[in-house]
Amino acid sequence: MRTPVVLIIFKRPNTTEKVFEAIRQAKPPKLFVIADGPRADRPGETENCEATRAIIEQVDWNCEVITNYSDINLGCRLRVSSGLDWVFSQVEEAIILEDDCLPHSTFFQFCDELLDKYRDDNRIMVVAGNNFQYGRVRNQDSYYFSRYNHCWGWATWRRAWQHYDHQMKLWPKIRDEDWLKDILLDLSAVKFWQNIFQYTYEEKINSWAYAWTFSCWIQNGLSILPNVNLVSNIGYSLEATHTVKNYNDFANMPVGSIDFPLRHPLFMIRNSQADLFTQRNNFYDSRISVVLQQKIKHFANKLSN
Repeated sequence: MRTPVVLIIFKRPNTTEKVFEAIRQAKPPKLFVIADGPRADRPGETENCEATRAIIEQVDWNCEVITNYSDINLGCRLRVSSGLDWVFSQVEEAIILEDDCLPHSTFFQFCDELLDKYRDDNRIMVVAGNNFQYGRVRNQDSYYFSRYNHCWGWATWRRAWQHYDHQMKLWPKIRDEDWLKDILLDLSAVKFWQNIFQYTYEEKINSWAYAWTFSCWIQNGLSILPNVNLVSNIGYSLEATHTVKNYNDFANMPVGSIDFPLRHPLFMIRNSQADLFTQRNNFYDSRISVVLQQKIKHFANKLSN
């Protein structure tokens, strides 16, 4: 493979070791490692962070390893976004994995080829490894185009990441002028994402990913999603920052192999049927409202203490 790989780690050596082994099998020529620092009030976290970072020392193939380790805890939103700013200040494109995103071996070639094919096509913002269609095949090609930039194993270019704004400065204008209606064309989806973006803007949700979705949407950007799931999130546990329920539908989803040579779509039209299914099954109020309320309550308690 040709593309640099970015591995984002924190304090989970068990999942990190599995993802690292997948990267080792792919043998990228360059490996960027982004690590957040331990929280002082969490017993044992310093040791877990050190054990996780030690895994990176096992690189045994011809590879340039470049690390960006924070001594302090920056939190998910700032650590990931600042780390990717650092990566894309050095390279034009990269494949990105977090410490709980375990890819199938064909994920790397899938990203490698599509990063090359769409390198100069500003319509495409993301190449992702996730498929949440639960066996529904949306076309006879290897992938389809979507508005959803799933981020459990993905790839992008500097030209796309330059649009990322973790402060979401344009959100008040988008919100107040009802631009989400033009983007989503569905009032229930608009309501859902208005809440998500507002909470993220107010930093009541510590998420870089929602800010990235917002950045992609206001550029009218498309994502490439495979017709088979290529990455499984193995991190649903009490140790996780966000994925804490191990009975979630997304936990440990099976992965499959994608065939090569890839079958490319003959035209670039977003698959609205697939996106509607994703919105209704992955992103709807009754599914996550309790989680959002818990996050907001936790945030409020922190402010009052």
